[in-house]
Amino acid sequence: MTIALWRRLLAEFLGTALLVTAVVGSGIMATTLSPHDVGLQLLENSIATAFALGALILIFGPVSGAHFNPVVSAADWFLGRRAGTGLTGRDLGGYTAAQVAGAVAGSVLANLMFDLAAVDLSAKDRAAGHLLLGEVVATSGLILLVFALARSGRATVAPAAVGAYIGAAYWFTSSTSFANPAVTIGRAVTDTFAGIAPASVPGFVIAQLVGLAVGIGLLAALYPDAGKAADQVVVPPNDRDPAIDHRP
Repeated sequence: MTIALWRRLLAEFLGTALLVTAVVGSGIMATTLSPHDVGLQLLENSIATAFALGALILIFGPVSGAHFNPVVSAADWFLGRRAGTGLTGRDLGGYTAAQVAGAVAGSVLANLMFDLAAVDLSAKDRAAGHLLLGEVVATSGLILLVFALARSGRATVAPAAVGAYIGAAYWFTSSTSFANPAVTIGRAVTDTFAGIAPASVPGFVIAQLVGLAVGIGLLAALYPDAGKAADQVVVPPNDRDPAIDHRP
């Protein structure tokens, strides 16, 4: 028996929405508190994002696995097909839709909390080739991390490990590590520190899909049987709350 799909989709929607709210909201607060220091703004933004992501995985992981990211869900579906584990095609479609909708809702919520227009398309161009390379690196590293944790039986440390990776990748990648198509789309509707111009979104999403392919390729080399652990992403079933209603 699995947790009802609608509950898992609600968890993915809420988790992705609150993640983007944290990204966008902390970016707005950072520019308000440190208006003349971009480095400090990025530090404040990255710390808030890393902590929020870890907390959100703890909250929603027992329900949906806390993917919050279409490339993680796609890798889970792809790698789990042979072993009969992970998401089904139907699950993948639902997760992706919930994540994208949640990301847009999260930006709108952050905008409203800081007394800005609910939807304000970003003017921040991020179309340079070196930024796209940064997205490939950030996304492939995230895929490697998530599935290496699952395959080695360490998925219980995912809240800390994934939060730490994303927080670090803010600094070691040129793109500040979006690494998430849903979050990328959501960040296009806020003209703030964390925004991305709509015209730059397709390039970022393509780079993230390339990172997904690279990550899967590296997993095939390093963990050939990673698909057997697809059910362990991000939170393994034995760590999910047995009190949650499992009816379809």
